[in-house]
Formats: sequence, structure tokens, C-alpha cells
Amino acid sequence: MIVARLSDEAWAALLALRSGEATAFDPGDDPAWAIYEPLARRRGGRFVLAQVGQSLDGRVATVDGDAAPISGPDGFVHLHRLRALADAVVVGAGCVVADDPRLTVREVAGPSPVRVVIDPNGRVPLDARCLSEAGRTILVRAEGSMAPTAVETIHLPPAADGRLCAIALLAALSERGLQHVLVEGGAATIRNFLEAEVVDRLHICVAPLIIGSGAPGLSLAPISRLTEALRPKTRTVALGSDVLFDCAFERR
Repeated sequence: MIVARLSDEAWAALLALRSGEATAFDPGDDPAWAIYEPLARRRGGRFVLAQVGQSLDGRVATVDGDAAPISGPDGFVHLHRLRALADAVVVGAGCVVADDPRLTVREVAGPSPVRVVIDPNGRVPLDARCLSEAGRTILVRAEGSMAPTAVETIHLPPAADGRLCAIALLAALSERGLQHVLVEGGAATIRNFLEAEVVDRLHICVAPLIIGSGAPGLSLAPISRLTEALRPKTRTVALGSDVLFDCAFERR
């Protein structure tokens, strides 16, 4: 298994790439650099990374909704690095209602991303921390629904199943200069992006605990045969307290 330990010098170089600056840093074959460089380097196009932190048995919360802490300290730092390198972090209404995340960068040096909250039907309370704390937040609502005037809002037409189109959302974010996107949760939101085939990388960060039952980290549409299963190119990286499965998809 590859062991990844990111140096302070490497992190500074990644932040420089995120800002569009040149860097003379030579990472060599550093596995930690390879985890973050695709999200950090601005190549003039869209890049989407989805991330889930889960237990050994694939759970992100207990049956009563307790979700903290699942990731260990190194998994938590990993998530904050992804936030710092992304232009925007996307979460669904269910994630906000359940966990009230701040979606800011606190564990590492670097900027906090624009917070994008998918809330088609107005489930998220206005005092949620991702809406009320300092920093830019974009609320995504269904066409025709009301939205608070104090929050920047994107209106999108819902699909037949009521979900908002991931492709349309990414296009709207690109128009606002937000090209590198971190999809953080929850499971329904990650499913939406995976099934739209717009995810370039999926990071599954596994913590060494077994919950036994509860909310799953990933929940896709059922398949009948294993030939229909997603088979990304995957490598396993030891972060320290957690193990990362770094999955690369061929985007159509």
C-alpha cells in the first residue's frame, strides 16, 4: 500500500497551482502530490471530485444520525485540503439539515471554497451555518420556487424524478468562474453526479471502525449483473488514521 505524507513545501506548491501561479517545486513520484494535483492545477477546464468519509462497512452515520466523528484526524485534514483546492464545494439539503456543516477550511492553510447548497424545495433553514457564516454561498433551487433575497441563488429546472440536473448545475457554476468542484455529500447528491457521469475522481476515505448499520456512504441505482458495475481505475493510499481509495473515472 502507498503511504502518503504531504510536506509543508508540497502543500504551498499546491496552493500556488490553485491560484494559477507557476511553481518550481519538484514532487518527483510523491504519492501525496498525485492525490491533490489534479484538483489543484488549473488547466482551463472543469474538474469534479466527489469525496465520502465512511466506516469499514460503508456507513457515514448511525441509525440515529450520529455522524461525528467517523473520519480520523488524517481523514479530516484530507477533506479540508480538498476544500482549500476547490473553487466550490457542493452539498445537498439533506446533508445540511442532518449535520449543519460549515464547509470552510480550518485544518490547513488555504482559502475556503464557495459553498453551493442544492435545496430544490427550501428545506434548509436560513440560520444554517453554511448560509449564515461569512463567505460566499450559492443556493440552488428549482425553477419557480421562492428563494431568500439575501442569498445568491441559481434556479434550475427539475428532472422528472424531482432532482436537479448535475450537468446544468456545473454549467451554471462554470459561468460564475467555478470550474473545480468538490462534491462533498450526502449520498443522494454524490449519486446524482456519478449517474450523470460528470465525476473525474472519487475519493473514498475509510476509517477503521465498524458501525454495523446506518446511512450508507454511497447508494446508487440497483444493477442486475456485475458487468454493469462501475470499475474506476483505483489506487489505495494510507493517509495515517484513514485509508484513501483514489478512484479515477473516464469522463464521457
